Amino acid sequence: MTRKRVIQLTVIANLTALSVLFYFTLKFPLPFLFPSFLDIQFSNLPAIIGGYALGPIAGSAIVAIRTLIKLPFSSTAMVGELIDLIVGVATVLTSSLIYKKIHTKKGAIYGMIAGIFVWVLIAVMANWLFVLDFYIEFYFDGAVEPLVGMLSVIPGVTVDNYLERFILYAAIPFNILLATLVYAITFLVYKRISHLIHELSDKFATNGK
Repeated sequence: MTRKRVIQLTVIANLTALSVLFYFTLKFPLPFLFPSFLDIQFSNLPAIIGGYALGPIAGSAIVAIRTLIKLPFSSTAMVGELIDLIVGVATVLTSSLIYKKIHTKKGAIYGMIAGIFVWVLIAVMANWLFVLDFYIEFYFDGAVEPLVGMLSVIPGVTVDNYLERFILYAAIPFNILLATLVYAITFLVYKRISHLIHELSDKFATNGK
């Protein structure tokens, strides 16, 4: 195994560990804006950075390994983890593939914009198609009223319109906010981390000669 490969695997392992740590510790709800079960959390941040620095496969691997580590702690019959996996991989692949093709600051920004769009689209479609229905069956034995009670922060929500109201007032704005926060932080810190990774690679390559 080459020294460059060792550095890449080491970086992937460390970013994966950060992703898991962020998921379990660095998260918080915004109950005055959104239902309390929606947490702002930054577990996709290390994966996006990994995708930009090491390529789409590395970034996707971080998402996949993080998901496997989370599975034993699932409280959603693994459905939440499945959505995290789909959103994470799709988002990382989209942004990192664009950045790989247009390897400039402008390309990075294009990748971020596309990543935000894909993130929001998949999250909203998942909620619309099956996530809320699953949670109603899994947590409340098919009763809609307890879920509607949890959505009380949404104006005018009822048992007849809870899905549409949740998508409009929670799923769309929440995921736009979350994805924008994650990509904004990526934009601010990526260059420093990228330089560190490349410096380590160059150092080990030089020492290996």
